[in-house]
Amino acid sequence: MDKFNDPANGQEQRAMEISDKELETALQDFKNSIHAWSDAAYHRPRTLAAEVRHRSWRVALGWALGCFLVAGTVSGGIFERNHRLELARTAAAQRSADLQRQLHDQQAAKQTDEGLLADVDTDVSREVPSALEPLAQMMNDDETK
Repeated sequence: MDKFNDPANGQEQRAMEISDKELETALQDFKNSIHAWSDAAYHRPRTLAAEVRHRSWRVALGWALGCFLVAGTVSGGIFERNHRLELARTAAAQRSADLQRQLHDQQAAKQTDEGLLADVDTDVSREVPSALEPLAQMMNDDETK
């Protein structure tokens, strides 16, 4: 404990107090200058630089994809409509061909029936059967001579 009662130690303590005061003053000045600088930095007018973003390709790509989708949808609809019209034309042509074939078959059957009836009529209306016709002609030739 002699250490605390030593007069040289008291000088050191006073020097320490002085240096503590100097240090405290220096720290206080530093703190004040920092606060002043911060206030000045916060209150100064600021201009923000416009950030240039190169997103034009994204916009162009979005529009291109949108146009592609619209064109695909429209062309798909047109293709489907034309396909249905072509199927309807094919079906109408098939019905028309079937109707024509039926009419032709009916006419052929009618002609066949009429032809058969005409043959029967000629056979029945003959004076002489066709097998004896040459003989009948010879007799007619003899009568005319």
